[in-house]
Amino acid sequence: MKRNLTMDRRHFLRTAGAVGIGAPFVWTRRAAAAVPANDRITVAAIGVGRMGRGDLSNMLGEDGAQVVAVCDVDTNRAQDAVKLVNGRYAKRTAKGEYTGCKAYTDFREIIARSDIDAVMVCTPDHWHALPAIAAARAGKDIFIQKPLTYTIEEGRVLSDAVQQHGCILQVGSQQRSDSRFRLACELVRNGRIGKVERIEVGCGIDPLGKGNAPAMAVPAQLDYDFWLGPAPWMPYTEVRVHPSKGYGRPGWLRTYNYSIGMMTGWGSHHMDIAHWAMDRMHTGPTTIEGWGDYRDDGAWTSHVDWDVRYGYAEGADIHFGGNRRYRQGVTFYGTEGRIYVRRGKIEADPASLLKSPIGPGEIHLQRSVGGHTHDFVHAMRSRSQPVAPVENGHRSCSVCILGDIAARLGRRLRWDPVQERFLDDDTANRMLSRPMRAPWQL
Repeated sequence: MKRNLTMDRRHFLRTAGAVGIGAPFVWTRRAAAAVPANDRITVAAIGVGRMGRGDLSNMLGEDGAQVVAVCDVDTNRAQDAVKLVNGRYAKRTAKGEYTGCKAYTDFREIIARSDIDAVMVCTPDHWHALPAIAAARAGKDIFIQKPLTYTIEEGRVLSDAVQQHGCILQVGSQQRSDSRFRLACELVRNGRIGKVERIEVGCGIDPLGKGNAPAMAVPAQLDYDFWLGPAPWMPYTEVRVHPSKGYGRPGWLRTYNYSIGMMTGWGSHHMDIAHWAMDRMHTGPTTIEGWGDYRDDGAWTSHVDWDVRYGYAEGADIHFGGNRRYRQGVTFYGTEGRIYVRRGKIEADPASLLKSPIGPGEIHLQRSVGGHTHDFVHAMRSRSQPVAPVENGHRSCSVCILGDIAARLGRRLRWDPVQERFLDDDTANRMLSRPMRAPWQL
């Protein structure tokens, strides 16, 4: 059973000095009026690089939460995040001082802290599963960046752990909190374009990078062995670990040991919307076939472009590829019209569809409570499902990974979405998981 968060925090704040994380948080009148200090949810951020720093900043804007720890294998990033947290909170205290955030380099120390209620996992993709699973098994709530996991096996283990331990998990699929995407999905669900015949999902394609990146000495502030974690050992080179404009900004996103690439990077966003509109959040395709333009150029081993087709038992195939062939976003083609949605834009044919009200007796999809981060905080407090829960995130990520497997193998695959196994294809089934470098394991 999930522990009583309010009582845990009251005990934490009474004993904060004893455990060495600073004095209890004394808020200004404006903040205190919103949520009493004893009722705030304590949060730790695991991974504070590009996306992690942005998500951390969003959490710092939540009066109902208090960030008490950050973790990164790069000590410079960790200390910079501590300064961000302490500086932001100092402005909101009566004395203008705050030193309550502690830095870590090993996420396991954060998981071991009983006074932390929730974690934010914003690491590179190959590091999503292990800290999130550990947090779930420790009974902590989780915000996790998309794609949910690197493999389908990891996603299944994580989803099961979250449900077994009664945790709240919000996937960073923030399009669920965008009114345009919700409207598009509600119009499709309620038959405004008739029977859906085809769905197209187009994703952005990042530069792959050029040439061999030289091996380099590991910088003193980085625990590179920990950064690699479960991934195979490779010599250190800065542009593979951190994005660089000189190499087209790819970084680890373009290296297959750490990321599937834009298939999951962008794909998990848009495939999530396709599934949401078609009520496929707990299932998946039955057939997958397609191709990918894969490279192996020094540090860069991911795809450039791809085109995958998914067949579903109920029809309405999904065509999924780079935006060189499909329009960026999600397009639904029906017998009576078309709806297209992307970030910042929604359009329909006929245009009058967008003014069609969703009546009280029709399907209304879950509304995000405030922004995506606020919805997570609300879900933790109310112990209700957030707008982007774990099983939805697992299925949205899985369908993208299935596309990568089919494209790599270059053949049509048959998939059982209940058992989450390929039919009569041992080679494909071996690609549902990955060997992990010792000592890491699920």
